[in-house]
Amino acid sequence: MTAPRGQLPPDLRVERMQIDRDLDGVMAVEQACFVNHAARDAIEWEARHSDVSRMYVLRHESGLVVGFCAGWVVVDELHVNSLAVLPGWRGRGLATGLLAAVLDASRAEGATRATLEVRTSNTAARALYERFGFAQAGLRHGYYTDPPEDALILWLDLPAGPSAAAPASA
Repeated sequence: MTAPRGQLPPDLRVERMQIDRDLDGVMAVEQACFVNHAARDAIEWEARHSDVSRMYVLRHESGLVVGFCAGWVVVDELHVNSLAVLPGWRGRGLATGLLAAVLDASRAEGATRATLEVRTSNTAARALYERFGFAQAGLRHGYYTDPPEDALILWLDLPAGPSAAAPASA
């Protein structure tokens, strides 16, 4: 049985990353999902030392990290740096559930807007962000290097209220 799209099934939950428990799982997702994956040392340093860093994991009840979202909350803005779900777990609305949880948590911390960059060719990610209401505000030429590609700059105003970040139709 599957949960409605974007609603996480009961065997999955979004939690703040605990570096000593979750770093290996985050790195496994990072390496499975990104050509230019972040270095382990960089992720660990940011998780331990950055005041603005917010890292969340999507955890299966078995303990397996099946996805993660890393970002920064700076004053009243969330900058989503990475969002990924393991390839074998995609197509179940898990990225939608993860992003909704992160947006809600950030809004609870005082964020009123969210931003991110996405590859122009990443139609699946663009569709996800558009369902949440992210809108293009600019273009970063040559932002990505392997392969070379432009990035769309997207912004979202975060409305007040519980679960306000959930997409209108998933």
